[in-house]
Amino acid sequence: MIIICQKPLKKLKINGIALFPFIFIRKPEDKENKVLINHEKIHLRQQLEMLVVFFYIFYVIEYYYWLFKLKDGFLAYKRISFEKEAYTNERDLGYLKKRKFWGFRKYL
Repeated sequence: MIIICQKPLKKLKINGIALFPFIFIRKPEDKENKVLINHEKIHLRQQLEMLVVFFYIFYVIEYYYWLFKLKDGFLAYKRISFEKEAYTNERDLGYLKKRKFWGFRKYL
């Protein structure tokens, strides 16, 4: 895992994004935000398990499925199984040690 602070993220409404093997964060002080970093680490594990490319394919498909169904981009984003797993467990800093392989499946 490599954490990089990126000024271009300031234009987006996100604090961080995981693009294997990197975690890009908006503000340098977010390197110390254990919850944010854990959230992004969960995404890195998901990406690794799905051989990276399949993660992105499934992520986009799931997003558009929910967008079509809910007609709301933010709600669609929150319904993506990868995001549901990450948000549910981001405060549990030991989650990745006990997480089962393809743990996101229970959030489908």
